[in-house]
Amino acid sequence: MTDIPETMKAMVLTGQGDYDKLQYKDVPVPEIGKGEVLIKVLAAGVNNTEINVRLAWYAQDEDSEEENQQLAEGVWEGGGVYFPRIQGADACGEIVAVGEGVDESRIGDRVIVEPLFRNPVKYFGAECDGAFAEYTVAPTENAHKVESDLSNVELASFPCSYSTAENLVSRAGVSAGDVVLVTGASGGVGSAAVQLAARRGAEVIGVVRDDKADKVKAIGASRTVDRDADLVETLGINSVDVVIDLVGGEEWPHLLTVMRSRGRYATSGAIAGPVVTLDLRTMYFKDLSLFGCTAFEPEVFKNLVSYIEKGEIKPVISGTYKLTDIAQAQEDFLKKKHVGKLVLEL
Repeated sequence: MTDIPETMKAMVLTGQGDYDKLQYKDVPVPEIGKGEVLIKVLAAGVNNTEINVRLAWYAQDEDSEEENQQLAEGVWEGGGVYFPRIQGADACGEIVAVGEGVDESRIGDRVIVEPLFRNPVKYFGAECDGAFAEYTVAPTENAHKVESDLSNVELASFPCSYSTAENLVSRAGVSAGDVVLVTGASGGVGSAAVQLAARRGAEVIGVVRDDKADKVKAIGASRTVDRDADLVETLGINSVDVVIDLVGGEEWPHLLTVMRSRGRYATSGAIAGPVVTLDLRTMYFKDLSLFGCTAFEPEVFKNLVSYIEKGEIKPVISGTYKLTDIAQAQEDFLKKKHVGKLVLEL
């Protein structure tokens, strides 16, 4: 086994609040449990979820000081988020040690971490420590070896966004010939959903700012619609089979208006606002199916790894940063000027 130090550098979230809650410090290298592997982190992606936890976005009662100090148990299936916490849902790294019951042949594998842990259910970087550190641990079944010429940064862009997107298109039953509308199509999950829907033979329409349209078309969108356009006027009623929505907000009812009878709607985000107005008559007269998508079945990530190894999907990297520059990375992330992913190099 590689010599493992007793301490490591990590970016630790000490509580909910501003960037001052992120502290770069020395902490103990995590212990390896039975069935786990120790991973030397090489790169880690930046996601909405880390920012949302820091800002207490997931707290259901904005006026409750208690909930803003600690997220209510049940928001995540695995329980609440407690501090201090090493965040980071995206990890590419190398296995450097293994726990009891894990074959030592795994040492040296370059892996990406499937962020949804099972038995018990935990989300990597939320209910347990994640990738914003020199080392992290994960169940061996969640550390997926990837045979690819892609760089560490490129591989780190896949786990969270692409597994979320693959779950969305899978749950919505996207297939060849479907017309699929993707909101927030320039973001990490959105750009992944564009690629993954196009991979299935769908005609993809991306909702983006006009200055990002060419980049979204380059990764698989047949056409784009400016995010400030009137969707109903631009696309027409009953014009799409599937909506992959990451935005929500006040314009949400228009998404159901443009859906055809027996259309499928899937969501895993609400960056424009989590509270929407649903006219139940639209839903039942059109026989629509609505899917909320967080947890996913094991085959979702296995399929994702196979797509990477076959070169059927490609990383979309907009910027790279050092771990110590995470505040700048998150600030740039929130400006929403990028297409694809921002990634931290360790």
